[in-house]
Amino acid sequence: MRNQMIYRASHVLRSKQIASPLSKELQKKYTKKSVRVVEGDSIKIVRGEFKGVDGKISKISVQKSSLAIEGVKKEKTKGEKFDVYVHSSNVIVTGLNSDDKWRISKLEGKKHPTKKGEAKVEKPKVAEKELSNKETKVEKPKVKEDEE
Repeated sequence: MRNQMIYRASHVLRSKQIASPLSKELQKKYTKKSVRVVEGDSIKIVRGEFKGVDGKISKISVQKSSLAIEGVKKEKTKGEKFDVYVHSSNVIVTGLNSDDKWRISKLEGKKHPTKKGEAKVEKPKVAEKELSNKETKVEKPKVKEDEE
């Protein structure tokens, strides 16, 4: 059943599944064990042929759940170089791309702003109670009887 959820997932669900574990320092800072990877994150490969290589993510393949890393290339027999894709579970995130403020605020556990650059402001409930307790007198406009 788990395999069906992974391999038959739609494109949107599959893109959410591309996550990698955080390094020990980032785990302590954000109190999370893994994070959805994006282009520009710094990573370290921990399994496979390129074990120990550090680099930044240059491309993400949603269909393969894999990442292309800057500097990790193979050479064809004719001399052409091509990107090697590494599965997202075989890397550790060592640095986050902080361009997306929404992503960083969610990692830190803060409430994200509703609009760009603005935080949601709530009115205190005490002031509402005080207003409801006061009696307000509404004066009706006087109508002249002569005009009718």
